[in-house]
Amino acid sequence: MPRGADERAVRLLVAQLGAAMVGTGQPVHEIEQELREVARRCGYPDLQVGAAPTSLTFSLSGGSGSTFQRVTGGLSLDQAADVRRIRHLVAFGGLDVHDALEELAALRKRRDPYPSWLTQPAYVMVCLGIALILQPGWANLAVVGGCGVMVAGLLALSRRVHALGTLLPTVAAFVVTVVVFGLADAGVLEGPLRTVLPPLAALLPGALIVTGMSELAAGHMQAGASRLVYGMVQLGLFALGLIAATTVLRVPDAQLENVRVDELGWVAAPVGLVLIAVGISLMENVPIPTAPWVLMVLVLAFAAQSAGHLLGSAALGGFLGAVAASLGATAVELFRPRLARLVLFLPAFWLLVPGSLGLMGVSQLVAQRPDVLAAGVAVAGVVCAIALGLLVGSAIGEALRHRVRPDPLA
Repeated sequence: MPRGADERAVRLLVAQLGAAMVGTGQPVHEIEQELREVARRCGYPDLQVGAAPTSLTFSLSGGSGSTFQRVTGGLSLDQAADVRRIRHLVAFGGLDVHDALEELAALRKRRDPYPSWLTQPAYVMVCLGIALILQPGWANLAVVGGCGVMVAGLLALSRRVHALGTLLPTVAAFVVTVVVFGLADAGVLEGPLRTVLPPLAALLPGALIVTGMSELAAGHMQAGASRLVYGMVQLGLFALGLIAATTVLRVPDAQLENVRVDELGWVAAPVGLVLIAVGISLMENVPIPTAPWVLMVLVLAFAAQSAGHLLGSAALGGFLGAVAASLGATAVELFRPRLARLVLFLPAFWLLVPGSLGLMGVSQLVAQRPDVLAAGVAVAGVVCAIALGLLVGSAIGEALRHRVRPDPLA
């Protein structure tokens, strides 16, 4: 499309496409770069754009009128895949501006591909999958399954009751902690601290915090700082619920130690990874043909993270896991262009779970207050390591994209 042709349509496309990209949770520096590619293809190579976690502001050229687009609500992974496909086809040919607008308009109106009787148990599947990796004990798994049902119920109720939605992290953490530590005090299970984490892990702001760190490292101070502060507040609300519950129950120091129960052996991790991949695919409406690729990236991230733990520390494991997940997702997208990198990569955060490490550190401080500084530094180190791994993986992936440009119509 030549410069100046149907400026209104191009402006509307950039606004709606940019808002959809923000809704996927993509880092703002990537959004700005990719929107410039779209505008360049449409005949506006001087696009001025500023993306934020909840809005988008841009002008098609320097000195021209600006447009502000507010972003409401996030998108599921299948919608994120379609957003990426639309952007890619517009940027590299194959989709007209007006056709792209029609597809974006239909995106949020599309019905979920899976029936509710399949998607409702998906959250519990993810919780059990994480438990199989963190705390693979029979009694622990049974308790995690029950707590997962309760948290899923609270999550559904919070969509209708606004006050509960605001306090959901604290309420969910309090309820789960009371149940788990109450059963531990009754002698039903061991290692309650690690048992508390799986029902809450999917709600924790791990991806949000790491994305904010990567934006800060890329020089986007406003977006990165706001996302990081919001994530830390959410993490604090989780910690508040946990600490309140342990205080009410007067939990002894011995139960707050990081004890791992391993009754299932080596088979626990592979089964857990499969449950996480299937559960996330159902929750986020990931197409069935894409689910095996999600599992592959999860396996790469888990293997790299485990190797890092064996070689050094949790920080090294987080760094290697983030690099492996980012590179693995990029490699799949390069050779299978219809598989969006974001869709393959984001589920890995449910496995790396930096927020869970932070919650575990905060809970341990209840019993060991002199170690506040050391534990806080360790948690921050893990989060920074994962963010650095994301940046390294993205940089290598960007270099690969310049060498292997996928066919947009493949």
